[in-house]
Amino acid sequence: QVQLVESGGGLVQVGGSLRLSCAASGRTFSSYFLGWFRQAPGTEREFVAGISSWSGLSLYYADFVKGRFTISRDNAKNMVALQMNSLKPEDTAIYYCAAAKEVLDMRLRRSYDYWGQGTQVTVSS
Repeated sequence: QVQLVESGGGLVQVGGSLRLSCAASGRTFSSYFLGWFRQAPGTEREFVAGISSWSGLSLYYADFVKGRFTISRDNAKNMVALQMNSLKPEDTAIYYCAAAKEVLDMRLRRSYDYWGQGTQVTVSS
C-alpha cells in the first residue's frame, strides 16, 4: 500500500516557477514508477511526466512540458518532485502524482495503482 500526498501548488504569474512535491508512504517506494498528471476543468486527466523506478535514470515528458518541467525522485525521502518553469496559463490545472508497480503505458491512468489527492496550480496572465 502506498499513500501519496502532493504539495506546493499555488497561484503564480505567467513565466513564473513552482515546485510540486509528492510525499509517499510505504517501504517499497523505490520500486514504483512515478508519474505526474494534470486535469483542467472540463478536460481529461493527462500525463505530464514520469520517472522510472529505483535509480530514476529514465525520464519521460509530455511534449507540451518538455524543456520547462523536470521530474525527480528522492528514494531516501520517499518523495517525487516536479519543477515547473516558464509557466503558461494553459498549465493551470490540478496536478496529481501517481505510482505504478508495473507500467505498460505510462500515459494511461489505468497503469497506475495509487494516486494522490491533487494540488491546484493556477497561472495568471
